[in-house]
This record gives sequence, C-alpha cells and structure tokens, in this order.
Amino acid sequence: MTYAIIGSGAIGSAIATQFARAGLDVQVANSRGPASLQELASKLGHRIKPTVLEQALRADVVFLAVPFASAPAALAGTGNWQDRILVDATNAVESPSFRPIDLAGRLSSQVIGEFAPGARIVKAFNTLPAAILASDPRKQGGRRTLFLSGDHTDANIKIAALIEALGFSAIDLGPIDQGGRLQHFGRPLMVHNLIKY
Repeated sequence: MTYAIIGSGAIGSAIATQFARAGLDVQVANSRGPASLQELASKLGHRIKPTVLEQALRADVVFLAVPFASAPAALAGTGNWQDRILVDATNAVESPSFRPIDLAGRLSSQVIGEFAPGARIVKAFNTLPAAILASDPRKQGGRRTLFLSGDHTDANIKIAALIEALGFSAIDLGPIDQGGRLQHFGRPLMVHNLIKY
C-alpha cells in the first residue's frame, strides 16, 4: 500500500508528522515542487518522500490537504481513480473570514468527489486543529480520536486501520451523507479533541 499527501501546509505537515512518528513511508507533493519540501523532509526524516504532484496522485491512498478552493487544481487531469482511496482532509471555509462556503446543500466531500471520478472518498483528518493533529496521539493513558466517514465500507476499514497504525483511535461515522455530516466544517464534531481510554 502506497500513501501520498497533497499539500504541505499546516494540515498536510501534521499528517506527514504522524507518518514519520509511526515509521511509515509517505510521498508529499505540493504545487511548488519537491525542492520546496526538502526542509519538511529534513525535519521529519527519511520516511517523508518529496515528489511531484503527478506521481503522488498515483498512490493507493492519497490525502487531500490543500485549501478547499485549491482542490480542483490539485486534482485536475487525474482521470479515473479506479477505486483508489482519496482521503478528504479539507474544510470548505472562506478565507480570511473563516466562514463556511455555501455549497447549496451539498457536503464538501461530495463536491471533492466530482474532481476525482472513480475515487472512494473518505472524509477524515479534518476535525482537529493542525497543532493538535501533529502532536503525539497518545495522551494521558489514552489515544486521541479521529473521525472518518465514507460510502465504501472497505475503504473506511482501510483508513480506520491506518488511523490506528498512526496511533489514534478511529471512529467510523458511516456514510458521508449520514454520520459524515457531523464532521464537516461547522458541524457538531469539529474541533472536538476527544481521548479514548
């Protein structure tokens, strides 16, 4: 199983930090190219593999950790994903007002899915602030929880297992249109830093 993170901002770097902490290899790409990622790779170690966007988008599991408005450009020209997994770590917010973007009743992951035909979308890694997401998930004898939702049970199981491998406790909310509504920006599970004992 190969992993990649698209985006090296606060959330992308936080996810990369957890891969490095767990001793798992992950490719990282952004719009500025591999040279811009050398500092991150030097800081986190050899498990972080800077690469070009086109290469990262071919991984078995791709984390989308870019600003929501940048998602169409990040995913442009990827073609059919053929059931590969796209982990949507974005939040549909306006900048700098930090207000939810009006998506006409749709959820942000449903919109993201339009730019990644054939992908199995799993919403995850979006509810914790970046600083908390980057910190050690083992805390006070328990493990910090991460929520996930998706419409493909097998994809949810794989991402839940990865969440556990990264040291978190996974909570599967079921389909995006049901339990997943709770974790989208502005919904009840945003910024809840829960510890499972």
